[in-house]
Amino acid sequence: MILCLCNALSDKQLADAVAQGARKPRDVYAHCACKAQCGTCTRAILGMIRDLASPGTAAQSQAS
Repeated sequence: MILCLCNALSDKQLADAVAQGARKPRDVYAHCACKAQCGTCTRAILGMIRDLASPGTAAQSQAS
């Protein structure tokens, strides 16, 4: 699923960035070699970072 239309960032790219240590939207953008454009996706990215980085989530994701 595309999260950021301006940069064509997908949920898979975001998950990879979080797995590599991204904990803020700017970390995700840096990991993907881009920058925030309009900012519309920032809340969604932050929410997904929280979900993916919370304890127990990685085990749930791997079990899927």
